[in-house]
Amino acid sequence: MRKFFRQLSYRYWFRIVLTVCTCLLTVWFGFQKEYIGFGICAILLILSIIWQMRLYRHHIKQVLFMIDALENNDNTFRFPEEDGTMESRQVNVALNRVGHILYNVKSETAQQEKYYELILDFVSTGLLVLNDNGAVYQKNKEALRLIGLNIFTHVRQLSKVDTELMNRMENCRPGDKLQVTFHNERGTVNLSIRVSEINVRKEHLRILALNDINTELDEKEIDSWIRLTRVLTHEIMNSVTPITSLCDTLLSMSESKDEEISHGLQTISATGKGLLSFVESYRQFTRIPTPEPSLFYVKAFIERMVELARHQNPCDNIIFHTEISPEDLILYADENLISQVVINLLKNAIQAIGSQPDGKIEIQAYCNETEEILIEIKNNGPEIPLEIAEHIFIPFFTTKEGGSGIGLSISRQIMRLSGGSLTLLPDKETRFILKFK
Repeated sequence: MRKFFRQLSYRYWFRIVLTVCTCLLTVWFGFQKEYIGFGICAILLILSIIWQMRLYRHHIKQVLFMIDALENNDNTFRFPEEDGTMESRQVNVALNRVGHILYNVKSETAQQEKYYELILDFVSTGLLVLNDNGAVYQKNKEALRLIGLNIFTHVRQLSKVDTELMNRMENCRPGDKLQVTFHNERGTVNLSIRVSEINVRKEHLRILALNDINTELDEKEIDSWIRLTRVLTHEIMNSVTPITSLCDTLLSMSESKDEEISHGLQTISATGKGLLSFVESYRQFTRIPTPEPSLFYVKAFIERMVELARHQNPCDNIIFHTEISPEDLILYADENLISQVVINLLKNAIQAIGSQPDGKIEIQAYCNETEEILIEIKNNGPEIPLEIAEHIFIPFFTTKEGGSGIGLSISRQIMRLSGGSLTLLPDKETRFILKFK
């Protein structure tokens, strides 16, 4: 390439020298009043200048054409390397080579950007890049999932999700550490937002890192309850078991006993056994088996769960409506464990409606845009107050007389072990959502 430009430079200098010599001859013939020589030299000088200008303009047009083609991602252009003068052919060869190099550089840059975008889409942290006007320069799939938008080009679009979330993101500054709580179709979302900054091409940009701390808080809370339940049940079982065993032994040892003492021993034994049975029911919360997933059709599964719920809980006043889309929707999970979740939710829905006329339970199953399978169970029973809705998944919390308070806790634990989630959406109608990733 250097040799080519050196040769090209020599030729241009030769033409310049030749043109200057022609100009000097023209002037000399003019002073000597050699009109014929003067005319010939003048014509040659004009033709040389015109030819040089045309050649210069032609090469400029070629360079501009090459730049336009590269800007439009067109690498099909090619200047003829066989026609024209030797200089034109060599220029065309050089332009073709430069164009090819520049296109390769641009293609490699685009591939690297795509590569980095794919990496960002697999990051579990949501990332947003905003300019000072609120325009979105970059975002990944996790960020769109967390805020609940499919298209996000400006921070003002967050007004559709939550006004406070929009204001906090719009007014955040580098170094801020924010926590925002809002509600969407996924339920209550607790976002942790960290803000940093960067300058790109003399433009100031803010980088927002979003994390959903709901999952982390839920897992820590459940783990704490599991540890507490294990300790309590272990201590209670160790303390009560010997008492019931001793009472049974004393009752079997004497035949002629004081009736009052016998009655007292029987009462202690019965109470102890009842307490052991009660504690054993709570141990279920810590003894959920490891899921063994398999493929099964959701439609047949839901129909079977509805029939089972009808059989276990008489509900002639309730209409069940199921909608599976598509009808051949397949779920990969532990069918036995998931059936416990669905049966528990259906039983709760039936009990919530009670004897209310025109009771209705709706079950929907579908696949969302991120290929997650969702099962919604909704009933038109009394609305769950917000202060109660915040605690319904806490172990041992119940508003039912004689309830154990572990049904929904076990259901959420099963969904957690299955890699999914169970949430209650705040609405006029009670709606639970099972999400399978």
